[in-house]
Amino acid sequence: MTTARLPAALAPWAATLAPLTPELASALDPLLRRLDTLVGEHEPLTDGLGEPEGLGGLARTGRPDQLLPAEWLLADTYPDEFLRRLVDGELLYFAPEFRTPAARGRVVALVDTGPLQAGAGRLVQLAALLVLHRRAAARGTDLVVGVLGDPAAGRWLTGDLAELLPAWLEARRPADPTPEDVRRAEEGLEADDRVWLLTSPRLAGLLPARARVLTGEPSRWSAAGATHVTVHLDGAGTELPLPAAGIAVRALRGAEFRRASAPTVAELPADVRGGALPAFTGDARTLVARGPRATTLLAVNLPGGDNPHVTAVRARRHRLPGPVVAAGRIGRRLIALYTDGDRLAPYVSGRPLSGRGGEPGGFTADLSAFGVDRGLPADLLTRPVLPLLRGGDDLLLPLAGRWWRIAPDGAVTDDGETAQGAEGRLPFDRFREPRLFSGPLPPEAAGARHLVHSGATVGWSQDGRTWQLRTGTGTPTGLSFRENADVIGLVHHGGTPSLITCTRAGRLVRAVRADGVRTLSRFSGGPTPPAVHPSLPLIAAETRPGRIVIGDAHTGRIHHLIGSDD
Repeated sequence: MTTARLPAALAPWAATLAPLTPELASALDPLLRRLDTLVGEHEPLTDGLGEPEGLGGLARTGRPDQLLPAEWLLADTYPDEFLRRLVDGELLYFAPEFRTPAARGRVVALVDTGPLQAGAGRLVQLAALLVLHRRAAARGTDLVVGVLGDPAAGRWLTGDLAELLPAWLEARRPADPTPEDVRRAEEGLEADDRVWLLTSPRLAGLLPARARVLTGEPSRWSAAGATHVTVHLDGAGTELPLPAAGIAVRALRGAEFRRASAPTVAELPADVRGGALPAFTGDARTLVARGPRATTLLAVNLPGGDNPHVTAVRARRHRLPGPVVAAGRIGRRLIALYTDGDRLAPYVSGRPLSGRGGEPGGFTADLSAFGVDRGLPADLLTRPVLPLLRGGDDLLLPLAGRWWRIAPDGAVTDDGETAQGAEGRLPFDRFREPRLFSGPLPPEAAGARHLVHSGATVGWSQDGRTWQLRTGTGTPTGLSFRENADVIGLVHHGGTPSLITCTRAGRLVRAVRADGVRTLSRFSGGPTPPAVHPSLPLIAAETRPGRIVIGDAHTGRIHHLIGSDD
């Protein structure tokens, strides 16, 4: 949806209203904006954060005056692209820093889906969920929805609005909830959650006095049905207009919701199905995997981000002269190292690399120079493809427990021990490699047994289950989990970090955040742990031979499907 089809007053709401058709968004305009004003009169958008203390980095949300100057230049030069980025939440804002950061508990909506809230009451709830979702995003937290009277107590509706709204609409209960249902729903809440109750005046009258109770009931009718609704929030009431009957009925039937987009599908070549462990070996949006034949390399370029020339998923097979050891996308080149007898030789897809004197064919090194005179480790080809990085004019490779620097003329120099130790007893894991962390390690992390990092955020733990995280702005977060699981990655959503874990039995994959745990069921159950991107919230798993799924490591939604879904 583009802001050109929205009322001017709703242009700042474009990202929030993207899951709705433009017609429904326009029809909700009066109800939505007046409800937002009513909510704002009773509760500010943010808590008091103390005195400002400069800027704390960049964010995907913010006020117009916090936009980067480059974004305003984009708006002046390419207004259509500016509007697209605004709708998709891709614009960058300066993030202010304060001396006393606010508690960022979840925004929780407990909704009454019984018969008394059918029709007009549900339209008020729809507008309220949109208002609360926008406010939750401005606070840097999530909106979660609990259905009163749901027999699966403690089950929350989560995700972005494209997933959350249809789930809320389908959650109709045959009986009106009771005060006991409210009490049960609140048992699983946390101390810093902001709880809103969206219900009928009848249930509100049966409850003790409390804050953030929003009720709605019809107040005026026409031949076609209710035209206005009386809304009360914490005792203050106002009459608000409802959308016209036709579009209101379509909205309550789900016909005016834009469903989450289906994943893009790309074919997986037959000779790379069932290969060894897909991996993100660098910061590019490229997934690599070794085929059943060690000489086959699959490279999947994903659209978006640093691949503006890639508009669709492209899975390309590369047949190398020898077994693939390492690979990485460096700029627009795909570079791999393969074994050629007793040497490591480069394979390049793209502009050739230059060796000594600028001639192609450099970076070929003897295996003996890497301290592996007896050959490569026997299980190397059953592990993920190793990363290959660029360091100045050289290539950097972690092999056999050490980092190696390969010069253009093929000279190899020892560049230090990897985090796994000189004997290489453990598989290389870039999430636990301190030299790949983009900032200085906190002193508290120096002696930790477990380390994980992503971008400018680092986490450390002594037992692998209780973790301390620190973001690039210095914000500390404590996370913990109880089950027997390994941390396989760290991602961000709206500036909030999540640990990605995988259980050792059953391969259940979960996103662990300070405000809860989400099971990523669509990436669970595979023969091996999935791959997590080192700097983006992307996760990929070969759930079965011939099928790789790639998606969002926070919501669990699949974005891309490589291979057959049969």
